[in-house]
Amino acid sequence: KMLRAVFGSQNARRLKKMQPLVAAINAQAEWAEGLSEEQMKAQTAAWREELAGGRNLDDLIPQAFAMVRVAAWRTLHMRHFDVQLVGGLTLHSGSIAEMATGEGKTLVATLPAYLNALAGSVYVVTVNDYLARRDAMWMKPVFDYLGVTVGAIQSSMAPSQRHPVYACDIVYGTNNEFGFDYLRDNMKTRSEDQVQKRLDFAIIDEV
Repeated sequence: KMLRAVFGSQNARRLKKMQPLVAAINAQAEWAEGLSEEQMKAQTAAWREELAGGRNLDDLIPQAFAMVRVAAWRTLHMRHFDVQLVGGLTLHSGSIAEMATGEGKTLVATLPAYLNALAGSVYVVTVNDYLARRDAMWMKPVFDYLGVTVGAIQSSMAPSQRHPVYACDIVYGTNNEFGFDYLRDNMKTRSEDQVQKRLDFAIIDEV
């Protein structure tokens, strides 16, 4: 009982600290809804330039998350609830977000995936080829709308097929494929033959 009380209170404190950020995201709703697809793509490009110039990625959370929410609604007719915003914030911070099946884990991942794709490459690690392909194609309209590219690594792919997929901003795949591609890259003698160019941010499904 004592342990449960300690963990429960710690979790409650962390959730409480996120509420101002959730409020800040919601406060950007009208701004995001006023943007066209072309303006969202332009905003993505502008943020990338600002980040390259030294801007802090976390400064973009309210507007970036608000934009993803609008893009998801326009393309998939799916809207992130506040609890899903909390899930996205949790994943972005490097923590574990426990969610039951049906609570929208795939949609939640679009929030930190987009945000971190502004600054580098993002790998979404899932449990099998089918889910990697399904989730990438399912969420692709959201990412396309925002101006970021997405692909899925499959175990059947030849090295020549992997290069263009790894060139995407967001790559879905299994732990086996990412792991073995990393090992194979380290055995190659020319950098141009390596498929994984950058290792910046990963989201692990079913951790």
